[in-house]
Amino acid sequence: MPLRLPAGKRLAVNIGVDFDAMCAFSGHMATLSPSILSRGEFDAEVGTPRLLRLFAKHGIPTTWCTPGHTLITFPDRIREVTDSGHEIAAHGAYHESVPSLGEAEERRLMEVQLSQHEKIVGRRPRGYRSPAWDFSPWTLGILEEHGFEWDSSLMGRDFEPYRPRQVTVHREEPNEFGPPSPVLELPVSWFMDDFPALDHVPGVLAGLMSTDDTFARWRDNFDYAYENHPGGILTHTVHGLVSGRAHAIMLLERFIVHMKQHDDVWFATLSDIYDCWSDN
Repeated sequence: MPLRLPAGKRLAVNIGVDFDAMCAFSGHMATLSPSILSRGEFDAEVGTPRLLRLFAKHGIPTTWCTPGHTLITFPDRIREVTDSGHEIAAHGAYHESVPSLGEAEERRLMEVQLSQHEKIVGRRPRGYRSPAWDFSPWTLGILEEHGFEWDSSLMGRDFEPYRPRQVTVHREEPNEFGPPSPVLELPVSWFMDDFPALDHVPGVLAGLMSTDDTFARWRDNFDYAYENHPGGILTHTVHGLVSGRAHAIMLLERFIVHMKQHDDVWFATLSDIYDCWSDN
């Protein structure tokens, strides 16, 4: 179902910054080494200011999916983000691995991060992106209980929002689908994320793709969505600790310039895109 975009607009584009900073690897590593922590410091002290300057240059509002730990560790940076007109969304308490949590702990950490948003941002977030880009069996229900309007963690579509459903898996019988959720899914894709393509974590992620190859992938996804999904959405995810680097921010600007060649592309926050949705 297409979005009801502003007059004259064909495709909505969101650039979402996962502002993980020093907790980027907290959910996956038992010990955070000085090298890992320094990369998080780069995110806050170098990558974020560079991204803010780039978005200001091109007049693009963005959504910053931010763990509670980043909020309380770098509150001045958060104020710079919000003062620049960007949106802050929930992204876990400390970038925890959501599918690995028990239900009670997941509920506790949701309360922790929401209280941190209220303290630092001044209000609860409208949307959520799982730090793991994945759910536990009860994540969707927790989002519904807390009144989240949208989520951006799942991959059941590529260029259109949809209502996610709980799925009960049966190996030898058809799977069972629950009712559509009141939470609207604004889907993500690993193909449109800077981290797996460009980052490098020894022993964990090879990354280090050519920026030309990465640009071609991003360009082709955008071009296909633009031609074939009028009234659709393209979500693009970047990280200050990746796209804040010199070669990567040049790549990001190259991609932005390509998209801006189309006057009917609408750059917007995820909440603004949510506001264009109608189930009817």
